[in-house]
Amino acid sequence: MSSELQGKHVTVAGLGVSGVPAAKVLHGLGARVTVVNDGADERARAQAAELEALGITVRLGDGDSLPEGTDLIVTAPGWKPAKPLFTAAAAAGVPVWGDVELAWRLRGENAAPWLAVTGTNGKTTTVQMLASILKAAGLRTAAVGNIGVSLLDAVTGEEEYDVLAVELSSYQLHWAPSLRAHSAAVLNLAPDHLDWHGSMAAYAADKGRVYEGNRIACVYNVADPATEALVREADVEEGCRAVGFTLGAPAPSQLGVVDGILVDRAFVENRQKNAQELAEVTDVNPPAPHNIANALAAAALARAYGVPAAAVRDGLRAFTPDAHRIAHVADVDGVAYVDDSKATNTHAAEASLAAYESIVWIAGGLAKGATFDELVTGAAKRLRGVVLIGADRALIREALARHAPEVPVVDLDRTDTGAMLAAVQEARRLARPGDTVLLAPACASMDMFANYNKRGAAFAQAVRELGA
Repeated sequence: MSSELQGKHVTVAGLGVSGVPAAKVLHGLGARVTVVNDGADERARAQAAELEALGITVRLGDGDSLPEGTDLIVTAPGWKPAKPLFTAAAAAGVPVWGDVELAWRLRGENAAPWLAVTGTNGKTTTVQMLASILKAAGLRTAAVGNIGVSLLDAVTGEEEYDVLAVELSSYQLHWAPSLRAHSAAVLNLAPDHLDWHGSMAAYAADKGRVYEGNRIACVYNVADPATEALVREADVEEGCRAVGFTLGAPAPSQLGVVDGILVDRAFVENRQKNAQELAEVTDVNPPAPHNIANALAAAALARAYGVPAAAVRDGLRAFTPDAHRIAHVADVDGVAYVDDSKATNTHAAEASLAAYESIVWIAGGLAKGATFDELVTGAAKRLRGVVLIGADRALIREALARHAPEVPVVDLDRTDTGAMLAAVQEARRLARPGDTVLLAPACASMDMFANYNKRGAAFAQAVRELGA
């Protein structure tokens, strides 16, 4: 493949985390590279200067027009398919790849197979769990892809791998038509990024691409029939199996939970009668229901690759979750304070709320077009009180008024740097010993914070001030 790119006119659409490595790799392979980018801010100018020093042409502030003579476009995953650049490419018969597609095509002859994970929520945690399990089995691996580690670096670098744990977003899958994973999982499907995809059907179809051409296992969520439907629609290699994961007792060809034990009835002899113990629920950190589901999905992919049961247990025990993912911050006056700032949509918040019995919920931010009636209805019996923050908090307040009118609500109409401390103080006032104060915003953070990490850090700092 690399020789085919030599001398080609390749347009890289977008700078950032994926565009800069793609431009460098293509330039190194002898392609004639032009980078186009919508913005021209300070970061873009710095990245442009770095690429221009290598002899790469960069056009800032112009991401819509197709450079003359373009043979191929390699796009950043977040660029919407409806952009004029891609319309012009289609009219000119120019193919469009994402950086994942480029990485897939540049793999060597004996390249490491990919175990791929996608879904609306839980992707990063599952991929990290999977990598931990693979390492516990003595395999050379890395967690790569949408997790922030470039797949291009993984496939073109000097380090050799046995297998890769790959997180893929719906954006990346949209632009990766020839990707064929060893095995793949879709963890769940809920409305998200519909402004990008145009419809729920289009979003689901892009997620479902991860199953195309799977060789060993298509892993799906028994509790989410839409994921199994994607397996049924996929064109896989002969002999590839559908493998479910469930929080209940597993049927044959499933992984599940029996009496606090994670068990495998998919990758065992005589799965009609036999099951293999993999780990205890207490080996999962934290053992919240949605995180146990993540662990089962990771275990299914690892078992599909042939990993022994003991490595599943050891890998899960060794795994430490990233910050701001249902992380226990502290106990103050008998109340637990939990940071799940990563719960940026209703589906993630629903899973977080389901993990606790009596909750003072801190929620709100940018709704991204979401509605909250179903979320509030499901959580109403668990809510001791609610503290609302952020630009779209009225949407949650109205859903609470409809479906949980008896729950006390504090509506904080402020966005200054002290707003989170005020929210935590109000939550403390509402909470009683044995309760959990849970930051699970169900919204994006950018109305008040640079990202969900900053939001979670503000929450943790506010909790520490309470404890002091």
